[in-house]
Amino acid sequence: MEAPTVPEQQEQQKKPNWLRVRLPIGENYKQVRSLVDTYKLHTICESGNCPNMGECWGAGTATFMILGNVCTRSCGFCAVATGRPEAVDWDEPQRVAEAIYLMKVKHAVITSVDRDELADGGSVIWANTVRAVRALNPETTLETLIPDFKGNHPNIDRVIEVAPEVVSHNLETVERLTRQVRIQAKYHRSLEVIRYLKAGGMRTKSGIMLGLGETREEVIRSMEDLRDNGCDVVTLGQYLQPTRKHLPVARFIHPDEFAEYREIGYALGLDYVESGPLVRSSYHAEKHLFSGRPEKSR
Repeated sequence: MEAPTVPEQQEQQKKPNWLRVRLPIGENYKQVRSLVDTYKLHTICESGNCPNMGECWGAGTATFMILGNVCTRSCGFCAVATGRPEAVDWDEPQRVAEAIYLMKVKHAVITSVDRDELADGGSVIWANTVRAVRALNPETTLETLIPDFKGNHPNIDRVIEVAPEVVSHNLETVERLTRQVRIQAKYHRSLEVIRYLKAGGMRTKSGIMLGLGETREEVIRSMEDLRDNGCDVVTLGQYLQPTRKHLPVARFIHPDEFAEYREIGYALGLDYVESGPLVRSSYHAEKHLFSGRPEKSR
């Protein structure tokens, strides 16, 4: 029987109880909101409509998105705007560093839009941002959630040279659905990015969304592919449709299934598996610095 594909038309499904989240409230949330606005920063928390924004901002953490908030790619799952980005803001790295300092962030996650129109893919700003954060926040650990830079090794090298504690690049979905979900991306190119980062000595991480029509066997195959290409940390979370213009949810995955995938991931030899309906790439990111495998637990 032929495996299912992402459905083209589907009525919006009602979210199950396990996907309910609290509204953003509290003084810490207000402080982070104020800092983000004051320093004219972009966060994937907002641009990506992350369901954990209230929890994370309430705890005084945020995932900063550099290189603007307009992406050159048009992925079917992503809420970030697509179009012609503005000119590179060379002062942005310092503003990010200052915001992290004021927020007293112990572990910072930085991501970016794709900037395919730039020869360096934005990698110079990436390296400058890591250096600026380190200079002002020497005790802060860093995760960089990078684009694929079209697989360009010299651009990836700029990230490796500044040596963030964790370097992440998301696979996003299984191989069969990649063309529909990540229109300008390539499944095996993303695996090659992970492999190249690992060869460069990085602690590597990747994320997969579930609920787009993938099969159980395909999810396991993707985890095997990541393991075989040197991925240390894998996150698995439920895909949520940002707007009616984006790909619909094919199925809501029960928490018990996510728990099963976590155990399968550890059985495959992955070093840390974060798996749950509300899990996103940067959720509990500070824990991903260390092994999560039961036999290696601290």
